[in-house]
Amino acid sequence: MLHSPTPPNPALDVLAHHHTRPVHWVATACAMAAVIAGAGLLQPDRATGATPGPTAASGPPATAPDAHAVTYPLDCKGAPQAVTDTAEGDLDGDGNPETVAAVRCDAGSGTPPHAIYVLARGKEAGAAPRVVATLLDAARRQTATELTVSDGTVTARLLGYSSPSVPRYSPDVKQLAKWRWTGGKFRQELTDSSVTRV
Repeated sequence: MLHSPTPPNPALDVLAHHHTRPVHWVATACAMAAVIAGAGLLQPDRATGATPGPTAASGPPATAPDAHAVTYPLDCKGAPQAVTDTAEGDLDGDGNPETVAAVRCDAGSGTPPHAIYVLARGKEAGAAPRVVATLLDAARRQTATELTVSDGTVTARLLGYSSPSVPRYSPDVKQLAKWRWTGGKFRQELTDSSVTRV
C-alpha cells in the first residue's frame, strides 16, 4: 500500500535554517567584542570634579633679564659701568629668553673697550638676573656694535686696532663675530675671512 507523501511544513523549513553552528557563535562573539571595545574608546574622560590646571603654553610669556639690574665683572677702576646695547632671545633652547649685554666703563672720554655678557634669570622666583657667560672680554680691547640675537645666534660687529699706535678713538680693524650655544658652551665664529681695514 502506497502512502501519499507528507505535505511540506513551511514552519519546519524556516527552523531548519536556524540551527546554531559553532561558526555562528564565534562570529557573534567577535562582533560583540568589537562593539564593546569601540564603546570603551569613545567613552568621555571620567569626570574628576577638578578644573584642568593651566599649561605652560597658557601662562604668561617669560621675560628676558633686565640688563640694567646687574653688576658686571668688569673692573672700571671706580668709574660707573654703562650698558650700551642689548639683545634678547632663547640661546640654549630651554624656552626662556636670555639677554646679551654689551657693557663698558663710562670713562667720559675716549673709547673704552666692551665686554659682552649673557644674562639668565635667577632660579628662584624674584631672584635677580645673573651673568652666566662672557662672550667678549674687555681685555681684547674691542668695541662691539650691531648686537643682535637671531635663531639662537648672537652676532656683533667688533672694532679693534691693528697696532698700539692706532688712536683709541679711531679703530681700524673690523670683524663680524657670531656665538652659538653648542656642546654645553658658547663657541665663537669669526665670519669674515680676513681682518678688514676701515
